[in-house]
Amino acid sequence: MFKRFIPFAHSQSIYEIEPEFYIRNHVKVLFMDLDNTLDSYKAREPQQRTIDYVNTLKEKGITPVIISNNKAKRVSGYANLLGIEFLSSAMKPFPKRLRNEIARRGLTPEDVMLVGDQMMTDVLAAKGAKIRVVLTEKIVKEDQWTTHINRIFDRPIRKHHRKKGNLVDWRNK
Repeated sequence: MFKRFIPFAHSQSIYEIEPEFYIRNHVKVLFMDLDNTLDSYKAREPQQRTIDYVNTLKEKGITPVIISNNKAKRVSGYANLLGIEFLSSAMKPFPKRLRNEIARRGLTPEDVMLVGDQMMTDVLAAKGAKIRVVLTEKIVKEDQWTTHINRIFDRPIRKHHRKKGNLVDWRNK
């Protein structure tokens, strides 16, 4: 049962992942979760580190795209300030919208990677869409109320995979 939750790699934060990792893994488009992966769910504007990270990805030829379950109003404002595309109301863990986004861009699953902080949404959606996923730790302590439910299930699954050595550091991939 827990095999569905094994990510391709693990990272403390998206910001520690060097763009060369994506290049080595032939990533053309990087799907990035927003809330608690890039920033707090309360943040309406990207921090300078987010702007710098996104600009570096673009300079390296990687197209960053925000993929969020949050509503368009929240996601569009943040993504527009970064000058990148987004997919809101993504309905993760269901993979359909991810698959449609990959097809719309004329890509294959091998061209795409997703980075997110939740097993119950990000990892399951990516696995369902047959794309690689990097699981991160949450970037801030607070969560939206809906996320608290996911974290109840997330914690024992992470603990299991840590114990089994299934959360392989991105530097070792």
